[in-house]
Amino acid sequence: MAGASGLAQSSSFGAGIENSQWYVSESVFECALVHEVPGYGRAIFRHKAGEQLSFILESDTALMRPGRGSLAVEAPPWRPGAAPRKVGTIDVGEGRRPVALGARQAMVIAQGLLDGMMPTVTRQSWYDSRPVRVRVSNINFASEFGRYRQCTAGLLPVNYDQIKRSRVPFRAGSTSLSDGDRTLLDNIVTYVRADSTIERIFVDGHTDGSGSRIDNRALSEKRANAVADYLIEQGVPQDLITVRAHADQYPVSNRAADNRRTTIRLQREGERPELQQANGYESGFAG
Repeated sequence: MAGASGLAQSSSFGAGIENSQWYVSESVFECALVHEVPGYGRAIFRHKAGEQLSFILESDTALMRPGRGSLAVEAPPWRPGAAPRKVGTIDVGEGRRPVALGARQAMVIAQGLLDGMMPTVTRQSWYDSRPVRVRVSNINFASEFGRYRQCTAGLLPVNYDQIKRSRVPFRAGSTSLSDGDRTLLDNIVTYVRADSTIERIFVDGHTDGSGSRIDNRALSEKRANAVADYLIEQGVPQDLITVRAHADQYPVSNRAADNRRTTIRLQREGERPELQQANGYESGFAG
């Protein structure tokens, strides 16, 4: 199927045998499988570390009217007689990525392509009543999808947004880490060792309001050191870590259990540092 030259000639967009290309962008942080759709933009399978697969249609020009569109798996012109299959309705939004589908529908699209079909998104045009049809070509898809799957197998367990602010809770009077706490900290270690742009890790210890200020200060320091020592033992350079103890000075809740915690905040190069005090830090992270 030839690519459309514009809405004046056609409302269908899709690559043909002669110009259908897929390419993989790969790292331990994110894998993307990208397909150029002539006249429209790009179709992208995206898998970010710590998240599920998604499928995106991206265009620099608003061609589809926001609202309810449809997704179907159709036969390409060179496979006459194969019956199309309706998948269901989808939401079409505004902006450069009007179509963003979750893991289930993304896998339906991928399977359709592997079966030699052409998944098609249809929605009314922004400019008139005709439908806009974006057809995703299966030509040259299978081999690149194999590379893409290999990439996803090597993704980190978490991404930056998931662990840039983290919290380790403690029982009353305790400084011990649970198995769940160690799993969280292991994920932080794995991420920090992979991302060379991390320039600082702030580890802040806190207590609830019971006990004396002196005792709480010592307890909050032990809690912060329990976390910092574990990170260092697992391979995080000590000079990246700043440890601070705040006793019960910065409660985040009326519940005592919420205030017995150590918080971990990662900072990348080039990021605008927040206030280097616990009250500024906690104002952006309740917990």
